Amino acid sequence: MKTIKAREYRGEYSDEVVTDGVLASAIAAGHQRRATQLHAKGVRYLPDFKALAVSFEDQTAVLLPVERYEELAGLSVSELERIEVGYGGSALCLAERDLHVSIAGLVSASKPLMELAATVIAARNGRRTSAAKALAARENGRKGGRPRKLAGAG
Repeated sequence: MKTIKAREYRGEYSDEVVTDGVLASAIAAGHQRRATQLHAKGVRYLPDFKALAVSFEDQTAVLLPVERYEELAGLSVSELERIEVGYGGSALCLAERDLHVSIAGLVSASKPLMELAATVIAARNGRRTSAAKALAARENGRKGGRPRKLAGAG
């Protein structure tokens, strides 16, 4: 797992007055940030699979085999059953062991899950159309479609 060191504070705290507008802006920024990040809704240990099932708000889930993760492999069954989702849905936590493991980190440690994610992202990005492409397609449509290739062109 990756260790992140806290940044040293260099400066003064902002004394910005919290008006209704500032508060609304901060709330909107928080909603936008939350929408772009991974947030689990629940976690459950499945003894038949010896895995943790991490569930998300859209009713999907990921199974994480306990023995593949050194942070989890040493835990007893009763400890695995007491793991909870914490840090706004971004980590699995077990307070009695001071265990806080990033869900994204667990997923990224799995080569098959990362390959699946790369495939999904590539497919999604391949379907995107830029404004320039859309404009070119409309202009070509007005001219009767895509220009024909010339016979001598390679």
